Amino acid sequence: MKTGNLSIHSENILPIIKKWLYSDPDIFARELISNGVDAITKLKKLADMGEAENIAQDEPFAIHVKMDKENKQIIIEDNGIGMTAEEVNEYINQIAFSGASAFLEKYKDEATNEIIGHFGLGFYSSFMVADKVQIDTRSFRENTDPVRWECEGGIEYSMSQSDKATRGTAITLYIGPDGEEFLDEYKLRGIISKHCGFMPVPIYLEDIGKKEAEPTTEEPADPDAEEKPAPEPINDTYPLWLKPATECTDEEYQAFYQKVFMDFKPPLFWIHLNMDYPFRLKGILYFPSLKHDPEYMEGQVKLFNNQVYVADNIKEVIPEYLLLLKGVMDCPDLPLNVSRSFLQNDSTVKKMAGYISRKVADKLNGLFKKDRDTYNGYWDDIAPFIKYGCIKERDFYDKLRGSILYKTIDGQYKTLDELAPQLEAGPATSEAKPGQTVYYVTDAQLQSQYINMFNEQGLTAVELTTRLDNPFISYLEMYEPEVKFQRIDSDLTDALKGEGEEEAADDLQAYFRTLLESEKLGVKLQPLKSEGISAVILLSEQSRRMQEMSKMFGGGGAMPPGMFEEELTLVLNRNHSLVKMFIDMHSAMKNDDTPSKDVELIALQLYDLAMLSHKPLPNEQMKRFVERSNHIMEIVAGRK
Repeated sequence: MKTGNLSIHSENILPIIKKWLYSDPDIFARELISNGVDAITKLKKLADMGEAENIAQDEPFAIHVKMDKENKQIIIEDNGIGMTAEEVNEYINQIAFSGASAFLEKYKDEATNEIIGHFGLGFYSSFMVADKVQIDTRSFRENTDPVRWECEGGIEYSMSQSDKATRGTAITLYIGPDGEEFLDEYKLRGIISKHCGFMPVPIYLEDIGKKEAEPTTEEPADPDAEEKPAPEPINDTYPLWLKPATECTDEEYQAFYQKVFMDFKPPLFWIHLNMDYPFRLKGILYFPSLKHDPEYMEGQVKLFNNQVYVADNIKEVIPEYLLLLKGVMDCPDLPLNVSRSFLQNDSTVKKMAGYISRKVADKLNGLFKKDRDTYNGYWDDIAPFIKYGCIKERDFYDKLRGSILYKTIDGQYKTLDELAPQLEAGPATSEAKPGQTVYYVTDAQLQSQYINMFNEQGLTAVELTTRLDNPFISYLEMYEPEVKFQRIDSDLTDALKGEGEEEAADDLQAYFRTLLESEKLGVKLQPLKSEGISAVILLSEQSRRMQEMSKMFGGGGAMPPGMFEEELTLVLNRNHSLVKMFIDMHSAMKNDDTPSKDVELIALQLYDLAMLSHKPLPNEQMKRFVERSNHIMEIVAGRK
């Protein structure tokens, strides 16, 4: 037996590993199984090169994970290349041979996952869950003795001859208190499925602690009894993304989506990625049926490296706005750091992000041009993702500008260029194009009065109903300086105004301000074409946007709530009979010919009716409105 110490330069390495990776202890399964897959891959390559002639080409290679809850053991065994005593000494004992001493000195005080998997340390992740680790390994080379290596988590180890009879490596983990949760078959199976579910070598899980019931001698075996089915591997060794897109059916894409993401609502469509130069990248991105509010949208893009799961939603590789999608990507050329879970931000990564963004834009543009009806049907689901992408990246907007749709109040889906003939022309903002105003609706029910006014005049407005739309149109106005967005209740387009000029209403404005105790309320007299509407409330677009910004950031102290007051304007329709009566009564009130209470009654009712089409009335105001309405009906009925 040989005993010794691990490199004196690395005596503190195990506590550091345990501390740094404690937040994700199940990483041990990925590292140890990955090492087994690497060992089998190396042996296959040697066999192909004729350097392992004793290995049968058709020999079934596999990884076997065995769990023994009673004895608190997990065994991970492969039939790969194996190791000699010299190789164990090099790869296991001399863990500092690649300069780990300087590495540790640099990173020992940093809370970062930058150690496992780089300096031959992937194996040492086993000490996150085990108090003792035993390696039994036998090299594929003939005339070599099997080796046993044992270590109890310190710097001391022992090496002796093993009794392992077959080629390969078996790692036995003697599970400690920190790892007892992994002695549950269901949990262990889930971890292996997550991290190793698509590795290229079959992986089998067996609970060797379970004892099968022994047949009694009194009952002879049934010759017609069915044989016990052969065990099934946990993983899929040839996942769908590795196949050419031309060989994949819609049914396979949908089945793969359901299996990986447990989402039984079928995806809208998908993109099959396949690139070999200047980097290797394969994968499938799915467009799920998204909810309209991005705050509640949870995408999931799983990143793999040579079929080994790395992490979900890594922003360095996948543009942030694409993380709303679901999918898998296998990037063998990713410059992973030592934990296999984080990426170095180099030019290759940036090129990958650009390629993915371009492929998504090409897919959307192609669908828009080739199957517009289907694209229109998808729009409500994919709009949040596209708008978010436009906000995050100008290039993405430039690629998709012609495919961005706006849903109109009559249910049509149109691009900005298609909307142009129906938009109100504004003052010229450049020599090339006149300005255009796009009116929009945020709540069709609440703003129905304004919508009716638009419909009567053959005008159109678009629906922008999510919280994402407010920042989206702000960015779009920067991208398209000749286009301005205004909510439908922010101003009166000329097409809604009747014949005659707007009249001065200084006296009425002073009266309403005093009556409502609002010094900032504006009042206008304006003839409208819709004679059935007595009054409307307008809130300037700039004022409303600033209010929404204040609400969004006020909670963090950046903007005090109420910093931007409402700039409301009450527009009285000069063509409406009630307004005409009110104006006459207001004029007569000055000469005491009309009781002020009657004028006040009508003024308050006109204001509340206008406000009801603008926003919900506060509780107290609504209560007074109902009481006043009842009172007016009683007057009309002659009861008072």
